[in-house]
Amino acid sequence: MSITKSYLKDLVYKVNGAAIEIHKALGPGLLESVYHECMKHELSLRKINFVSEFNVPVQYKELEIEAKLRCDLLVENILAVELKSVEGIIPLYEAQILTYMKLLKVPKGLLINFNSTHIFEKGQRTFVNELYKNIPD
Repeated sequence: MSITKSYLKDLVYKVNGAAIEIHKALGPGLLESVYHECMKHELSLRKINFVSEFNVPVQYKELEIEAKLRCDLLVENILAVELKSVEGIIPLYEAQILTYMKLLKVPKGLLINFNSTHIFEKGQRTFVNELYKNIPD
């Protein structure tokens, strides 16, 4: 299957829908690990393929670095998802998802903070990188 921007947009919509479903049921204030388990379950129910706590490879020139970086979810091998349950999104978290996207060579990423009153308005951010522009409409 060929990846298109509309397919990726639909995938982001489905993943956000899963997060909203969890947030409606549980609300804010729990540990990130609780939301992570719920996201895995919700994505499975929706038959969305993912890998949880994916080891992010780091290569520098010819050197493979054992950095022990873990992306919370790699969805359909094209969408990096980083989950948080924090007071607010800081630039470090944005840099983290952007770096995961670069290292994993995926065009889009989601940063979802479950510790917000309205997850879609204030608790979710979508990121694209230079790979996104090469995807057909």
